[in-house]
Amino acid sequence: MHMLRAFSSYRRLAGMAAASALACSVFADTQAQPDPRRDAIVRVTEEVMPCVVNVSTESIVESRDAFEELFRRYYGRPKVQSSLGSGVIISEDGYLLTNLHVVKRATRIQVKLSDAAGGGVYDVEPMYGTSQIDVAMLKIIPHKKGEKFKAIRFAANDDLLVGETVLALGNPFGLGESVTKGILSSKRRAAPKENEDLQMENWLQTDALINPGNSGGPLVDLRGELIGINNAVLEAAQGIGFAIPIKEVRQALGEIFNPETAARWFGAQISVESPLVARRIEPHSPAEQAGLKPGDVIQELNGHPAGDYIDFTRALRGPGDLNFDLLVRRNGEARQLRLRLLPLTELFRRRMGLDLQELTPELVRQLGLENLGGQECGLLIAGVEKGSVAERASLRQYDLLNGIGNQRVRNFLDVHAALAALAAGEAAELSVLVPRTRGNLILGYRQGQTELRLH
Repeated sequence: MHMLRAFSSYRRLAGMAAASALACSVFADTQAQPDPRRDAIVRVTEEVMPCVVNVSTESIVESRDAFEELFRRYYGRPKVQSSLGSGVIISEDGYLLTNLHVVKRATRIQVKLSDAAGGGVYDVEPMYGTSQIDVAMLKIIPHKKGEKFKAIRFAANDDLLVGETVLALGNPFGLGESVTKGILSSKRRAAPKENEDLQMENWLQTDALINPGNSGGPLVDLRGELIGINNAVLEAAQGIGFAIPIKEVRQALGEIFNPETAARWFGAQISVESPLVARRIEPHSPAEQAGLKPGDVIQELNGHPAGDYIDFTRALRGPGDLNFDLLVRRNGEARQLRLRLLPLTELFRRRMGLDLQELTPELVRQLGLENLGGQECGLLIAGVEKGSVAERASLRQYDLLNGIGNQRVRNFLDVHAALAALAAGEAAELSVLVPRTRGNLILGYRQGQTELRLH
């Protein structure tokens, strides 16, 4: 009897042990299996979201309403208009891209990192933008020296599959990160024409929802690579959103971030993707004088690896020395080149005999240009060289240069582009605003024309 009870107890204990072992085995198998929720979309979102920022802007609204002007006179608070969009960080030191229409005419711009990247709020420095492609570049002003940010990877140009899964990410309206999923519905239908704005037929089409606050955020593939910048949604339509293709994003970056936009003449178009390859060389430019040729692969700058496009261009744009040593590879051979950049102000002086100055808000007020377009009026002629072609063309100090040939000019870059199209010895038609004065008082301006022969 005791033996039977003992045997029965043994069987129960053995059964409990087996059940426990089975449970442990199932638990171990469950632990070993990957979480089915953490699919490719979740992984890409976790990887890319720290690169996404909310962009908030403030702009002063000019008003001719008598009551608002009276209110402003007494209380000193101009009407402020705010807008919100998104952006994507493209370098560890805080350069980012967004849509130009998000930040255009803003008097103050701030960005807020996603919660995945710490959620901090930063002021930014506007760099430049291209309205033809609707892309602008900003630079985050770090809170501490050496601060690094998570940067997105660029996809290869034209590496797009119609029907592939894509994600549109943003940080709309300051509410926090947002992601929508869809497919790439269509690649661009037509190549953009030179000097024409991108239109819908040039954009990527997706059915991933692109809300207004997502403008400027990234469109990515399942490798987490940037294939486009979210741009617009077609009103009165469902599931039709558009993004600027990565190829045009690269083109915009090359136009926005180069030595010329920092008032330094380099004169070479460099590939935005690595390796850095010289593409087009401007005649008589510092690049040509240094011996740089199309097809040269730039390997070193001042004895250090040239880095990526942003590293290389940042060095050429930086304050200080204008002289650089380049190591390039041409037809399999290494060549050492000596480059000296030329300030654009010096270029204008050489070719036209003019000292030009970009208009600032303070100059606009001093010169009484508020009702004539403000900073859009042109460039101030701050000086005319004695005996120069400019003096012979009757140009005078305090005239405003606002056109060269059939091109309107508002800044150094416009003047550089206009002059680049004209050869030495060629006559250039200049449009100028000439002040009408009484003593030191400017009474108004008249539009004038003159011609000078360029050096």
